[in-house]
Amino acid sequence: MKTISRQLLFGAGLIALSVAVYLLHYAIFGDARNIFYYMIMDIAFMFIQVLIVTVILNELLVMREKKAMLQKLNMVIGAFFSEVGTELLKNLSKFQPEPGPLSKGLMVDGNWPDEKFLSARAALKQIDIKMDAGLGDLNVLRDMLVGERGFLLGLLENQNLLEHASFTDLLWAVFHLTEELSSRNGFEGLPAADLDHLSGDIKRAYVLLVSEWVAYMNHLKNNYPYLFSLAVRKNPFNPDASPVISK
Repeated sequence: MKTISRQLLFGAGLIALSVAVYLLHYAIFGDARNIFYYMIMDIAFMFIQVLIVTVILNELLVMREKKAMLQKLNMVIGAFFSEVGTELLKNLSKFQPEPGPLSKGLMVDGNWPDEKFLSARAALKQIDIKMDAGLGDLNVLRDMLVGERGFLLGLLENQNLLEHASFTDLLWAVFHLTEELSSRNGFEGLPAADLDHLSGDIKRAYVLLVSEWVAYMNHLKNNYPYLFSLAVRKNPFNPDASPVISK
């Protein structure tokens, strides 16, 4: 209420000053016609000012704020891949019966244009990726995800992530997979139906993870070439990947 009262007083004060200046003008020049002429001109131009300030400038500020927020989000995504994402990609890949075509299409290098990153993400929607929960080590996957649960929960506490729907979907898929794995006492002798269910959960997390990894690599290439160089050398889809520069 105090803030509103101050604003009302401030507005009333400005109006009073405006009236005082108009009265002073009339007292000096005695020309009411001239006063009303410029007053109407100012009022007419006010609508253009509203358009410029509230629409154009506001949109520019919103775009600038959104760009800054996306930069911060990409820092969070970078932390995710450094701590969890890259290793999780390697682990989930072990559940794929035929990783060949997908891996060949994700051999990212410095020559990739933006269009190739976009086409790689689009191709993920076309490829029928098969995952088999019986191929990899579910115990290792469960222990890894449970061990990183605190870090993942910390990411979800970031309210800005609500603006990044695809990454939020990835986190929820990973959390669901974590809950599914940690809810079982063991994985020996699981019925085929249960293994199929786990295979579906693994596939969901894997597809979303790969898509976000491609988008993140594109961001690094355009904004942080030195980080991109390291990420390429650690490419989880390259069996010969090594952070060591040999030539």
